[in-house]
Amino acid sequence: MEYVNSFRELEVYKLARKLSMEIFEFTKSFPKEERYSLTDQIRRSSRSVGAQIAEAWAKRRYEKHFISKLTDADGEQQETQHWIESAYDCQYINNNQKSYFIDKYSQVGKMLQSMINKSNLFCK
Repeated sequence: MEYVNSFRELEVYKLARKLSMEIFEFTKSFPKEERYSLTDQIRRSSRSVGAQIAEAWAKRRYEKHFISKLTDADGEQQETQHWIESAYDCQYINNNQKSYFIDKYSQVGKMLQSMINKSNLFCK
């Protein structure tokens, strides 16, 4: 494994950040009545994935804390998947958009699980 110096260099962080910006853009078209509910929820959870990864990186001195924060990041990506499905159910996004985001967030989840499984390599 090639050593990285910052959470910003982690591919999972880069992907999470990219997805949160994509979600920000597509939620601009949500109805105004969703501004303080679905729009805020999906934006918050999508942004939190990257934030939790950054926090995990800062806590990698303690392997259990590192794993805990990565687990929180995984929870946030799963919550984002829920909100994506809710947006689809409300017909705010189409099936292609839903499938794209579900697939990408599932990829984030697999990457996080891989980091958890190899936490000792990150926490040396």
